[in-house]
Amino acid sequence: MAMEHVDVLIVGAGLSGIGAAYHLQKHCPGKTYAILEGREAIGGTWDLFRYPGIRSDSDMYTLGYSFKPWKAAKAIADGPSILDYVRETAREHDIDRHIRFQHLVKRASWSSETATWTVEAEHDGKPVTLTCRFLHMCSGYYRYSAGYTPDFAGTERFKGRIVHPQHWPEDLDYSGKKVVVIGSGATAVTLVPEMAKTAAHVTMLQRSPTYVVSRPAEDGIANWLRSKLPAMTAYGITRWKNVLFQLFFFNLARKKPEKVKERLLGMVRDHLGPGYDVETHFTPRYNPWDQRLCLVPDADLFDAIKSGAASVVTDHIETFTETGIQLKSGKTLDADVIVTATGLQLQLLSGMEVVVDGKVADLSQSMSYKGMMFSDVPNLASVFGYTNASWTLKADLTSEYVCRLLNHMDRTGADYCVPRLDGEVEAAPWLDFSSGYITRSIGHFPKQGTRKPWKVHQNYALDLMTLRMGKVEDGVMQFGRKTGATAKAKPEKALEPA
Repeated sequence: MAMEHVDVLIVGAGLSGIGAAYHLQKHCPGKTYAILEGREAIGGTWDLFRYPGIRSDSDMYTLGYSFKPWKAAKAIADGPSILDYVRETAREHDIDRHIRFQHLVKRASWSSETATWTVEAEHDGKPVTLTCRFLHMCSGYYRYSAGYTPDFAGTERFKGRIVHPQHWPEDLDYSGKKVVVIGSGATAVTLVPEMAKTAAHVTMLQRSPTYVVSRPAEDGIANWLRSKLPAMTAYGITRWKNVLFQLFFFNLARKKPEKVKERLLGMVRDHLGPGYDVETHFTPRYNPWDQRLCLVPDADLFDAIKSGAASVVTDHIETFTETGIQLKSGKTLDADVIVTATGLQLQLLSGMEVVVDGKVADLSQSMSYKGMMFSDVPNLASVFGYTNASWTLKADLTSEYVCRLLNHMDRTGADYCVPRLDGEVEAAPWLDFSSGYITRSIGHFPKQGTRKPWKVHQNYALDLMTLRMGKVEDGVMQFGRKTGATAKAKPEKALEPA
């Protein structure tokens, strides 16, 4: 039986993978493709996470696809609504029939002789192998099998339940119970007000504060525009409004951090009143946008604190006890349920092993090209969204650019494209971000350069110009022919070793 071959193999059927398939169908209609999804359902993050209150941490006018308007009233949307939106997109464009569920990709091997990737996956405990011309990784940036939990002392002594949000148990009943949520990131500030609706009390226990910003759950301007204009027109205007405001705010935070910090903390004081200790519980030690800001819709976290249903404790954990947590300050927190909202484990290319012409590629030593490809690795692109804006903004641009590459290779008769380092390029960490989940794992990720096209821009407008309008043949991206006997009689160049 012949091994199945497709022109493009997409890995991951989440927000990015479904978007990649749409762009491929639109811009490269003659290409065959398949999507390998390790889990049993569409949706990625939005299907995996089931914790109470799960919602977007950015507005849906930028987290939504460029080609499919977000029509719901709420701009800060709940997880199930986002999941419906992704699945609806797959159905509308007949993408779902291309998905192979429960196909966990393990290894991808490139051959210059045939200019193909051989991709090995596991399905029902058995190996499955496909070949493809181009490999498009849309598998996210974290390990789906387990979140990150520090080794807290005494966890075995605790008599209640300990839960990580990434694996929320369906049978967990916390109504009328004392809950401690460990963490201060996007997940924690989502969980606390939601659980506080029925719990006896919810305490958010944090080692250090995070910037928390309230914004309306509904975008009044967007809803007004949608009532007056065609859906795509209204969506496009709102999308650019939000992109430009975010860029302005991010750049202001970089140029005048103290001024932005003062404004953000002033807004928290307005919500919580003069008697609340904002200095201890909501004043971070870092500048705004050194880590991602936490968004709370309609000030729900602040309202829960003001009502007494929730509280914030800033301290360090000494040990878990039978009935809760002993803090280093000497205080104790009683708990029936402890939620460890302590973050993700970052993972590059879903942990897949990459082999180029028989040699295992150490991608941590590679350089990132335009934030989407790796030096000396041919015909492979990976989606990684923005840290300071919505993921999908970059995902859409990356997928469009992959289509530009594919069409360019077809026009010029090339079999592969590969970014090559052009002289000395100074290396820098891939992400300029101080969040714990990033600093723990950044060594496993590629480097970025200090000049284009190796520099990773956290700027949608700049990337839009570069990826949509910039030259494909930029002197760094090299194009070539396969080296095997079946190659056409043209000057050929073998891939140089990585």
